[in-house]
Amino acid sequence: MNKYQNPFYVSDLDGTLLRSNATLSSYSKKILQQLLHEGLHFTVASARSVFSMWPILDGLRLSLPVIEFNGAFISDLETGKHIVTNSIDSLVARKIYQLILGCGHLPFISTFNGTTDRLYYSRITNMGMQWYFENRQQNQDKRLRKTRDLAETLAEEIMCFTIIDSSESLYDLKSILKKEYNHLVEIHFQENLYSPSWYWLTIHDHKATKDKAISWIRTENGLVKNELVVFGDHTNDIKMFQIADRRIAVKNAIIELKQQATHIIESNQSDGVVKYIENDWTNGE
Repeated sequence: MNKYQNPFYVSDLDGTLLRSNATLSSYSKKILQQLLHEGLHFTVASARSVFSMWPILDGLRLSLPVIEFNGAFISDLETGKHIVTNSIDSLVARKIYQLILGCGHLPFISTFNGTTDRLYYSRITNMGMQWYFENRQQNQDKRLRKTRDLAETLAEEIMCFTIIDSSESLYDLKSILKKEYNHLVEIHFQENLYSPSWYWLTIHDHKATKDKAISWIRTENGLVKNELVVFGDHTNDIKMFQIADRRIAVKNAIIELKQQATHIIESNQSDGVVKYIENDWTNGE
């Protein structure tokens, strides 16, 4: 145990905890398993769904909930059960859907109907969408559903719109969303690390943020007084950096995040996050 009062560690996944091939190294998994057994307070906050976390984090017994879709869901990793859901307002979702179509795009739509998660699509129109579709198929994602009419899915709780295209093609849609809906939804825009040159524009409810989700977990699990240590690499980690006691950016993080960091550690490819946690847990800073 280190000199801190058992810190609460929260790590992003892609580009941070995971290596560049989207895997958790055997070293990181082994150390995390050991430290979790010893009482480490640790969880992950990711743009991923719990379904895409399962094959990556298999073998880790997290006692704390995980944060999915950047905070749209707070869920139990083992069962996939959602503890907290933050869906987009129904009327807002319908307006945004029409805007997406009007800008010439077809989204993937992630929904929840109270019991079941779904990931809907109608047509694949570019190689960036094809990569995502094949990735979900390869991981046997049971949410995946093809539908003739995406509008019918809007009757369910809309957790996330995912629009995939080139940066240039998404510019107009992104600009309109930020101008007209910025106070109602969270908008994230970044290149797919595993499919370069294809960009993802994701849209969540305004309550779906990592900082809000972390605050809920701290309150519900008696961790408010524990030091908060967060790890990240990109823009969707900025808000959780703003509430943390220690803000730790990996070496490969974007400059904007590094400027807000209290520490910069080794890259994701070098297991920087788990090396830091192991040293911190054992020796303190």
